[in-house]
Amino acid sequence: MLSDYIPVLIQVIFAGGFAVATLIASALLGKRALTNRTKDSAYECGMNPIGEGQARFSVKFYLVAMLFVLFDIEVVFLVPWATVYREQIEAGGLVFLTGMLGFVGILFVAYLYALKKGALEWRG
Repeated sequence: MLSDYIPVLIQVIFAGGFAVATLIASALLGKRALTNRTKDSAYECGMNPIGEGQARFSVKFYLVAMLFVLFDIEVVFLVPWATVYREQIEAGGLVFLTGMLGFVGILFVAYLYALKKGALEWRG
């Protein structure tokens, strides 16, 4: 049973040996560059690396993004429901309609709450 794993072991040894040989060859044969302060500094698309690396985003950005995801997921649930709506109503599925109205009602209350809290206003 262990003899079945010999090809795998050979491949792992070969891959590891190749990686080590490549690293050693690049260290021995590679050019040594002269270093100075300018070459060792970070390069940011031609800009001098002064100040913070990342601009800070307002919390409103993340809040609107989360609200978008919330209401986008609503559409993901509404599309399959709408495709089978006619067949369900013909089969007497009034529960089918009331269930979706409850779902949309809960999301509408969440939307009104977000409006009341000012989550969708872009003032500074």
